[in-house]
Amino acid sequence: MKDTKALGTVFNSWKAVWAVLLEDEIQFYSKKADGSPKGILPLKGSSVVSPCLDYNKRMFVFKFRTSKNQDHYLQASHLEERDAWAKDMKRAIQFIAGGQKFARKSTRKSIKLPTDINLGALYLSMKDPETGVKELKLQKEKKTFNHCFAGASVIDWLLSSNFVRNRREGILLAAALICDGYVQPAENRAKEAAEQLAENCFVDDNDAYYYFADSGFFSEGNSSDDEDILKEEFRGVIIKQGCLLKQGHRRKNWKVRKFVLRDDPAYLHYYDPAAGDQDEPLGSIYLRSCVVTAADDLSHGKKSDVKGNLFEIITADEVHYLMQAATREELTEWIKVIKKITTSGK
Repeated sequence: MKDTKALGTVFNSWKAVWAVLLEDEIQFYSKKADGSPKGILPLKGSSVVSPCLDYNKRMFVFKFRTSKNQDHYLQASHLEERDAWAKDMKRAIQFIAGGQKFARKSTRKSIKLPTDINLGALYLSMKDPETGVKELKLQKEKKTFNHCFAGASVIDWLLSSNFVRNRREGILLAAALICDGYVQPAENRAKEAAEQLAENCFVDDNDAYYYFADSGFFSEGNSSDDEDILKEEFRGVIIKQGCLLKQGHRRKNWKVRKFVLRDDPAYLHYYDPAAGDQDEPLGSIYLRSCVVTAADDLSHGKKSDVKGNLFEIITADEVHYLMQAATREELTEWIKVIKKITTSGK
């Protein structure tokens, strides 16, 4: 069984759901704690298309087609999650076609964790900025990995914090964090291990890199071994990142862009989320002395179906940027964090 948070549409509207992959079906719940599913999709005779470009304004979408040729679209929260879901669903469908059963054992049973272990609480302890696992900038094979840490440092921390008695227990506990999605593999060695059985899916080594699922992790390719120093505008700590709709300056059309907000120096970089190479942004906004405000009452450009949750950034040299958040809560959060770094006085 595999369960994860995903965005999906099974009832002709996009809503956040909790999805569970079983050996012969996918079950959808309004939230994880619900006792009964709000929807079920059988796997037998179905197919999966990933990536799916039917919704060009949404990232990380994949399509599930039932045996009756009914299409259902699902959206993951990030690329790795989409690829993992698509891969496991395809495997489950193949197993059914071959007369076999596909089912992932639960983390606790397969790794035999003590019943009093709370992975969520452990994760919060690991992320503590003062006493947790330190997020670093690491390099490997001409590539820079930001906001990540080595597998060995996780085991060292578990031992020093008295969560485990030895490295073997530490590996099992770290494997559980991988299986439940709290910790993600950052580079090829860690990713290859994550495909193995639960007990072997974590690498206790300084050469295997990982990151926290909701951290500011990103990787950058270096053109040479000497290129250790990143551009000044990329040196800031990532404060927030996510996808927004952005209005173009010339054609006034709207496109989905991935935004990464950094502080000290304060920059907001935006990328094409569909591009395979995420090293170079499409553009950047210098935020020091800018003005940011909600802009729902503004009308820019041609008539559009883009409505609500708009906000505008006006830079110190009076360049206007208009964006749309997915929800009111997300709008409020973006405005809050941008205002914070623009008034920090750095």
